[in-house]
Amino acid sequence: MAITLAQVAPLAILLVVLAIVLSVGQDILGNIKAGQTTDSYAYNATAEGEKGLDKLASWQDTIGLVVAAAVVIGIVVTALSFGKF
Repeated sequence: MAITLAQVAPLAILLVVLAIVLSVGQDILGNIKAGQTTDSYAYNATAEGEKGLDKLASWQDTIGLVVAAAVVIGIVVTALSFGKF
């Protein structure tokens, strides 16, 4: 069974959706935090939420690299196992 672009497309879509969710979430939390009193529980909670999203976003390039490596390894293994390489 060869790996096709149709099998890789969901991975690309997943990475794009992750980027959109992180961006929108960060924007929403920033807007919520702007309306809160400084050092209140709500302000601190939204600040922690922003930190969490920022930390997850910093891993996005690593996640993309791992997905790309998995696709390349899958293609190489499939090619070698079927003798087409």
